[in-house]
Amino acid sequence: MTVKNETPDLKSVKSKTTQDFAKYFQAPSLKDAKKRGKEEILVHYDFTIPEEMEGVGKGKHYLIRTYGCQMNEHDTETIAGILEHMGYTATEDERTADIILFNTCAIRENAEDKVFGELGHMKRVKRNNPNLILGVCGCMSQEEGVVNRILTSYQQVDLIFGTHNIHRLPVLLRDAMFSKEMVVEVWSKEGDIIENMPKVREGEIKAWVNIMYGCDKFCTYCIVPYTRGKERSRRPEDVIAEVRELARQGYKEIMLLGQNVNAYGKDFEDITYGFGDLLDDIRKIDIPRIRFTTSHPRDFDDHLIEVLAKGGNLVEQIHLPVQSGSSAVLKKMARKYTREHYLELVRKIKAAIPHAALTTDIIVGFPGETDEQFEETLSLVEEVGYDSAYTFIYSPREGTPAAGMEDNVPMDVKKKRLHRLMEVLNKISLEKNLQLTDQIVELLVEGESKTNPDVLSGRTRSGKLVHFTADKSLIGTFVDVRITEAKTFTLYGEIVTKVEA
Repeated sequence: MTVKNETPDLKSVKSKTTQDFAKYFQAPSLKDAKKRGKEEILVHYDFTIPEEMEGVGKGKHYLIRTYGCQMNEHDTETIAGILEHMGYTATEDERTADIILFNTCAIRENAEDKVFGELGHMKRVKRNNPNLILGVCGCMSQEEGVVNRILTSYQQVDLIFGTHNIHRLPVLLRDAMFSKEMVVEVWSKEGDIIENMPKVREGEIKAWVNIMYGCDKFCTYCIVPYTRGKERSRRPEDVIAEVRELARQGYKEIMLLGQNVNAYGKDFEDITYGFGDLLDDIRKIDIPRIRFTTSHPRDFDDHLIEVLAKGGNLVEQIHLPVQSGSSAVLKKMARKYTREHYLELVRKIKAAIPHAALTTDIIVGFPGETDEQFEETLSLVEEVGYDSAYTFIYSPREGTPAAGMEDNVPMDVKKKRLHRLMEVLNKISLEKNLQLTDQIVELLVEGESKTNPDVLSGRTRSGKLVHFTADKSLIGTFVDVRITEAKTFTLYGEIVTKVEA
């Protein structure tokens, strides 16, 4: 990895000229993504808005609709930061927006269907406002089939760009404003690391910090390694500087983000420095809580466990996706670990961090999954005792190896399995929450309850949601709350005292 103070060039991007501007287009290719080379990744520190685009948004408004994971949410913060540096102001009203961007997710088919439905609705909006710039970005844009579908069926779209070239948004908007054709710039090659891009953060209590980009695991069901590219780690000094600045600004909680945070640093050639080392340095910064997501069991090493066991501002919540409790299914998924390896990892974590709250991801109905293999998943769930889980029915993604497997599990069987899984998970979650009854827990008060503005909500160090009644002046502070009632997904309590942050 090389640090360089210059604007990224476009040597790897095919280009074609349309009228008076350069329109860059390289169709996203899953085949190319699988041929990961060792292309050098550069780090750039000199992001600027082109002079001709400064102030172009003065008096104008933008609207971003975001789908998917925290990484997409954080990308939206960066896109918003760039737009506001160009003079644009945020709006939630599509009728007053001059730019509408869809920052998309490619994990599940129904997420893509929702975006296409919204794009169809935009045809009327664009008819009423011909000067509107309508764009699609994010992970869907990295899929060749998606781009082709937009090109042929959604002519109201003005701009398509991917996950690797967000920093080029001002230039792309310039081209879209002056072009009579759709502007498409999607890079199959992974982007460089661009530091110092502006951000409009969501709230002033919690913040996301990217520590790396991409994934090299190539699980057979997952589109992310293709849409997000190979693993690229930010330099530790840049991550630490960002966390320190957020601490200075008064943020109470940081979530470190990566498709696989445990792989952080493995791409460094000049230093030996992994995720455990980064956490060990960040825990010394004066910020109350540090979380991270998502981790991969294969890369969860003993040093990381040792660092997490030091506690302090490293909270006792670990998201550890298992996906299946069957070694045979895990092999078909190319997860590169077995049921036994996963359970041994859980044992190590619980021994070092006795009060750790474990959460996970589970897929049911993977191609070829038998009744016996599903029962193995149920038994693993009961043995681990997860505090909560994200559960999914398998959804094939075009271009992934699993999409070519015989999907011989009927949908009604998949739904029954999901229902049984949820019954077991909910039972465990309720039992764990009931154990907290009459216990005093520390909460970071995040805001009003989504269902009742007279009630406040906050989260424990282990990530559990608690509702309680108190003055709104406590939002953004730490309080002690006694748990008075426990339900499957939520706890209720009464305030005991305010805790110094």
